[in-house]
Amino acid sequence: MTVCQVMAKPASSRCNLDCRYCFYIDKPTQPVMDDATLHAFIQQHIAAQPGAEVLFAWQGGEPTLCGLDFFRRVVALQKQFGEGKQIQNTFQTNGILLNDDWCRFFRRHGWLVGISLDGPAELHDAYRVNRAGKPTHSKVTRAIATLVEHRVDFNLLVVVNRLNSQHPAQMYHYLRQLGTPYLQFIPLVEHDEKGKLTKESVEPEAWGQFLRDVFDIWVREDIGRVFIQLFDSTLGIWCGYPSQMCAFSKTCGHAFALEANGDVYQCDHYVYPQYLLGNIHQTSLRELNASPPADAFGEQKHETLSAECQSCSWLSFCHGDCPKHRDGSGKSVLCEGYKAFHTHCAPHMRVMRDLVKMHRSPMELMVMMQRQQAG
Repeated sequence: MTVCQVMAKPASSRCNLDCRYCFYIDKPTQPVMDDATLHAFIQQHIAAQPGAEVLFAWQGGEPTLCGLDFFRRVVALQKQFGEGKQIQNTFQTNGILLNDDWCRFFRRHGWLVGISLDGPAELHDAYRVNRAGKPTHSKVTRAIATLVEHRVDFNLLVVVNRLNSQHPAQMYHYLRQLGTPYLQFIPLVEHDEKGKLTKESVEPEAWGQFLRDVFDIWVREDIGRVFIQLFDSTLGIWCGYPSQMCAFSKTCGHAFALEANGDVYQCDHYVYPQYLLGNIHQTSLRELNASPPADAFGEQKHETLSAECQSCSWLSFCHGDCPKHRDGSGKSVLCEGYKAFHTHCAPHMRVMRDLVKMHRSPMELMVMMQRQQAG
């Protein structure tokens, strides 16, 4: 039985922010997930996993709009249907509604929280505003301080857009002092009705430069201290492991999006009628996961690669990127940025790979670089 992941959206696309780049804008909003759907999802998701561990990922929209009592019921149902398996929960939020009660809940039950933050106030507030058009940075940082106070494990999810991509050093120095060593950088890639990148989207060259500049600081100062998902995944590939990130895996699929009414879509980037797999009230998650359409969707990523990608020396590091980021030829619009990054970091990645093979810490590279600079 193939493992499946589900991004559960119990509040559907409803949100208390009005981010200027959000791809949920103008999408119809469903009611909050009812108890019957929640009950069915938890029971089916646990039953659909072949191993002893089960991961629940709660996202949105904004999941805090469901209220804390909703997630107290989640914990109760997970205990009821757990079957002795180890249950883990992740919770992605903009942080606006987080308070002591939420953080006590996260701490008590060991939930990992992802906080969306796009840099210091002048960069974050340029795009992330509330429904009244007012800035939100101060509320997000207050939520982060509350998470730190309650010793809740959290990471920062940073959308790299047209504006903040121009300030890589400022962004990195700011983010790494906020109380968590775990950072994820997510490129904003959205297209307008003409197929062109939107004015908020990061440009390919800027994306590559952003990654190179952040990498240069990280490799000198923070290996083993700050954990950047893209860098960790890249080093893993150098060491012979598959990518930790679905965007860079050879195939995709089996990473579904669950809407509040029980509809299951192939992926959160493909919540469109043609990618609807079914509804958990009619067909179980186990059956949907084993269905031919689920398998076919995953294979399309590899089958639709451009000829240029298939002959590229960096193919094993990106596998053509997320299909949602590709142009009509099957090539990622961020291709040149990724090529520039991988070319730039390759010498250091080789050293870290060799250190790992010798059962030594990649952190030794920082010492080597310091000695080289001093000499």
